[in-house]
Amino acid sequence: MREVLEKQEYLTKQKGALGLKEGTYSDDRFGSTVSQKLPSSSLVVESVIYGRDADKEIILSWLTSEIDNPSQPSILSIVGMGGLGKTTLAQHVYNHPKIDDTKFDIKAWVCVSDHFHVLTVTRTILEAITDKQDDSGNLEMLHKKLKENLSGRKFLLVLDDVWNERREEWEAVQTPLSYGAPGSRILVTTRGEKVASNMRSKVHCLKQLGEDECWNVFENHVLKDGDIELNDELKEIGRRIVEKCNGLPLALKTIGCLLRTKSSISDWKNILESEIWELPKEDNEIIPALFLSYRYLPSHLKRCFAYCALFPKDYEFVKEELILSWMAQSFLQCPQQKRHPEEVGEQYFNDLLSRSFFQPSRVERHFVMHDLLNDLAKYICADLCFRLRFDKGKCMPKTTRHFSFVFRDVKSFDGLGSLTDAERLRSFIPITQIGRNFFGSFAWQFKVSIHDLFSKIKFIRTLSFNGCSKIKEVPHSVGDLKHLHSLDLSNTGIQKLPESICLLYNLLILKMNYCSELEEFPLNLHKLTKLRCLEFKYTKVTKMPMHFGELKNLQVLDTFIIDRNSEVSTKQLGGLNLHGMLSIKEVQNIVNPLDVSEANLKNKHLVELGLEWKLDHIPDDPRKEKELLQNLQPSNHLENLSIKNYSGTEFPSWVFDNTLSNLIALLLKDCKYCLCLPPLGLLASLKILIIRRLDGIVSIGAEFYGTNSPFTSLERLEFYNMKEWEEWECKTTSFPRLQHLYLDKCPKLRGLSDQHLHLMRFLSISLCPLVNIPMTHYDFLEGMMINGGWDSLTIFLLDLFPKLHSLHLTRCQNLRKISQEHAHNHLRSLEINDCPQFESFLIEGVSEKPMQILTRMDIDDCPKMEMFPDGGLSLNVKYMSLSSLKLIASLRETLDPNTCLESLNIGKLDVECFPDEVLLPRSLSKLGIYDCPNLKKMHYKGLCHLSSLTLINCPNLQCLPEEGLPKSISSLVILDCPLLKERCQNPDGEDWGKIAHIQKLNVG
Repeated sequence: MREVLEKQEYLTKQKGALGLKEGTYSDDRFGSTVSQKLPSSSLVVESVIYGRDADKEIILSWLTSEIDNPSQPSILSIVGMGGLGKTTLAQHVYNHPKIDDTKFDIKAWVCVSDHFHVLTVTRTILEAITDKQDDSGNLEMLHKKLKENLSGRKFLLVLDDVWNERREEWEAVQTPLSYGAPGSRILVTTRGEKVASNMRSKVHCLKQLGEDECWNVFENHVLKDGDIELNDELKEIGRRIVEKCNGLPLALKTIGCLLRTKSSISDWKNILESEIWELPKEDNEIIPALFLSYRYLPSHLKRCFAYCALFPKDYEFVKEELILSWMAQSFLQCPQQKRHPEEVGEQYFNDLLSRSFFQPSRVERHFVMHDLLNDLAKYICADLCFRLRFDKGKCMPKTTRHFSFVFRDVKSFDGLGSLTDAERLRSFIPITQIGRNFFGSFAWQFKVSIHDLFSKIKFIRTLSFNGCSKIKEVPHSVGDLKHLHSLDLSNTGIQKLPESICLLYNLLILKMNYCSELEEFPLNLHKLTKLRCLEFKYTKVTKMPMHFGELKNLQVLDTFIIDRNSEVSTKQLGGLNLHGMLSIKEVQNIVNPLDVSEANLKNKHLVELGLEWKLDHIPDDPRKEKELLQNLQPSNHLENLSIKNYSGTEFPSWVFDNTLSNLIALLLKDCKYCLCLPPLGLLASLKILIIRRLDGIVSIGAEFYGTNSPFTSLERLEFYNMKEWEEWECKTTSFPRLQHLYLDKCPKLRGLSDQHLHLMRFLSISLCPLVNIPMTHYDFLEGMMINGGWDSLTIFLLDLFPKLHSLHLTRCQNLRKISQEHAHNHLRSLEINDCPQFESFLIEGVSEKPMQILTRMDIDDCPKMEMFPDGGLSLNVKYMSLSSLKLIASLRETLDPNTCLESLNIGKLDVECFPDEVLLPRSLSKLGIYDCPNLKKMHYKGLCHLSSLTLINCPNLQCLPEEGLPKSISSLVILDCPLLKERCQNPDGEDWGKIAHIQKLNVG
């Protein structure tokens, strides 16, 4: 009783800080959604910005000017207080057509935020430029990679929301950026002029909006839904409220969204006269308009928003996941159980979204909070939420109820060491990803065992070990956590669950996704009758839980497995009000097609559905298979559908007749008895279509399109392993928006017309030997990959592909040359492999260097290509792969002394000793030698300038040079070199002393 009274007193003291009032609060009228600026993405969310035309023109003029800093890229900082619209302005500039005309080779957007760590920022810039995740933990390695990708290339880099004021840290990040070509630009947004000063940048100060612009922003959001009209009195009050927003767009939008829900003059006056406008100076980082919008939230929305203080800035969250988190904390009010908690959570989320507390992310179905709203949430929660790494201090305050962390940061954390305060915890949540940074699998590194943790956190509601892959078992004591509502064991190494988990009678959510060793459920899982979410995709589980029908409250079930020998049937599936994603496996085990109608998929709000038969299933009756699939028809809410191993000869009409009016993506795989494709062109919303291994398809014609205007939304089309497919009829109007076409392993397909390809941006054709491509002008094609076939091709006319960025040609048996009459300004990557007739990638007549921005060139297994052209290679080539000794010898003679070449892979050479001292370019830092069966020795002097050496599949390489390896080499990889491997064993190998100093070593 004493503890309850103490808690009540504590909550009473918190009432004022949380802006809570005594009494009840009824729901407001509310609209749907409002978009707003997105701080961590280059995508424009606000289509219109008010009062920034002059600012935009000034910045565009700077970006497109010819004035250059010869030694560094030019930098301009947009400086202004939070909420002024710096990011929105940068987004509009970044996406302006004038920027495209300036022809930057690279454009990248990086959200830096207030945790400036040199390694992390450098890695994020590299990932933004390459569009690939990088796991390098070494700054030297990151600098080299960044230099390689930027050298000689004109780039535009936006660094959004920079806070760092330490000049030396910025200089460490800036070092590799100086290798860009003249004309490179860095655009920065920041709140502090000192930040701009330390970056030695020009400054453009962003001022508050003028009176008219402020009113336009405010009015736009107040009148968004058209539910209220502004009479003269409301306009007068509104203008006085606008004055208090001090010209800040974010404040105007947020307060406008609030007033959209208030139609009475008294409500508007109450907001105008609120004391929150007079916040004390020590609180001035929180914009009063934002605090006021929070204060006028209904109490149920206040706590839902405040819980988001667990998220670090720029964290992208999934709506459904957040709703489940609110459910686990009992935040979702369902009086008299008239509505499901999931429906209530959906309403709560949409209410916060439409009030601009949340905003859409660039990632589909993900959302973020503006960093000022993140500050507000943290301010409101004070010490109730603690975010390891992101909040100050290494110890958790005694008041902490909700704890979030990144597994890799816990080594230095002692906040759970004594566990004296852990008893108060309600949430224990790892953060797995922030923006592009994914925090992978980790061991349990807290200074306390999981069992001891369980013994203390008796009142925990939300418990997650997601990403802790080294956890192999869950202690039996998990059954003592009687208040646990949500348990997430995804991405762990567990093989089974303890039976005691079935004692968690209050458990609502259980997740075991990507537990690749998990084979079965506990026998008594059916006793968790309150369970509303059960997820176990990508596990080894082959049967549903015993007595599955008793789990009547399930709303989210990602996988349903049908077993003939089990009591579990599709009828029990029909009794569940499922939504979200569902995959039904082993469909062939349904004996009677009429039974499957009891699954009642047509009335379930599913967004994604997978239907999968056993791969080697032989049907008794194709008509029965079609009837079965007919009765599995989902609702028209469906967006993603996959059908695998279907054994019918044709598809039911719901697959193609636009009944699924919201279908975006469709996969048909291994439907080997289908003799013709259904008229999928009727699917008006379809953007992605993937067809794999439909062995019965011989031709594709009018039946595929179904209308004179088919595939009105299709952007990506993929065909794989279509072994009997011969003909493809196509008209110019067949694919009006198609951008990506992939054809793989279609051995009988004959030819493509330019009608297939006229608007294409990316084309990939692999192992389609009879396919020839019309040699005509392709204005839009940016990427092309051909592997086999195209026998008519003898000369590739590069001038017909003016926008081509990447060209990969493999096994083109008759290709002799790549021809061009004009310099090509877009081609960056050129690979020619296994083309036995290929002689030259240029012809004479180009006055300047022919491929000015080429950065990668691979020429392998082209025996007739013996030397590079007299015109030389692009100065920007950084990566090369060659398999001809004559080409390697020609390389040093052809390369300009100022070349950027840093990495060279050499393979399939018939030599016994390599490399000669004068053979390789001095600029080279990385050398790889592959598949050289006769190589026995290596020259020390040929390796002196290297930092990285890789040796793979050189079975007769006997030893390293007598002198050892140069001290400059910091990375060494030796694989499939048995003689050398034996000599390099630690510590007794004869060559171990030659490599013991190397930091990054891999011998296997």
